Amino acid sequence: MKPLQNDRSRDYAASLELVAEPVVRAALLEDVGRGGDLTTEAIVDPDRCARAQIVARQPGVLAGVPVAALAFTLLDDRVEINAAIGEGGHVERGTVVAEISGPARAILTGERTALNLLSRLSGIATATRELVDLVAGTHAKIVSTRKTTPGLRALERYAVECGGGGSHRFGLDDAVLIKDNHLLLAGTVRAAVAAARAHVGHMVKIEVEVDTLEQLRDALELPIDAVLLDNMTPAMLRQAVELVNERVLTEASGGVTKENVLEIARTGVDVISVGSLTHSAPALDFGLDMVAG
Repeated sequence: MKPLQNDRSRDYAASLELVAEPVVRAALLEDVGRGGDLTTEAIVDPDRCARAQIVARQPGVLAGVPVAALAFTLLDDRVEINAAIGEGGHVERGTVVAEISGPARAILTGERTALNLLSRLSGIATATRELVDLVAGTHAKIVSTRKTTPGLRALERYAVECGGGGSHRFGLDDAVLIKDNHLLLAGTVRAAVAAARAHVGHMVKIEVEVDTLEQLRDALELPIDAVLLDNMTPAMLRQAVELVNERVLTEASGGVTKENVLEIARTGVDVISVGSLTHSAPALDFGLDMVAG
């Protein structure tokens, strides 16, 4: 079975620059403030050109060079950036990931914004690839959740895909996920599903969160597309997968780590959603080095 995701969450990478530009503009404004780059403008002649390299300081998976490039070109469109490693490629310590040339002021002023974004996105890609590699050989798909940095969701989801993962739902508007609080207010899972189906029509998928096998049995009697098996033990997950018997998509969620992800995958679930990919992944360290000459 395929993960619960629509064309928008799969294909937004095609318009990455359009999505990233307002984010990068805001980050640059945050850094230069009202007075500009006081240090660079005091020391560097406005006509001075330079060359630089972005270099990996530790091994990992690359994501976000096109985003980082915007930090320079939005400051001065004469800056040229040539990527040396493709998105999703593996880098070692000392790997040159991009060559930059053009007005020196723009390179220096955009440096921190570019590296912050590149480090954040590459850290997410690296964390994702680690889990994807651990479950290789099973049919489980690693996906991210909505536990993203406000304003950066599209970019962070892009980084997950660079690491080989996928998306659950992009936002509240592209799929129905009936969780415990919805059920509390609706009264019953049957009432919640009926209300959701009447509201969204037949074209939108509906998933129900369950944390017991009893709830799962009730949910399977209803016209749903997926079940989110919340914080279940591997033993419970196996029973749940047997109960479902491929009638709907099965998604395991809650408490997923690199230590237990393979055991979870071996239960036969279709999808494993991992919030830590986007809320806790450590940044991958990069530096920008000026090149003499």
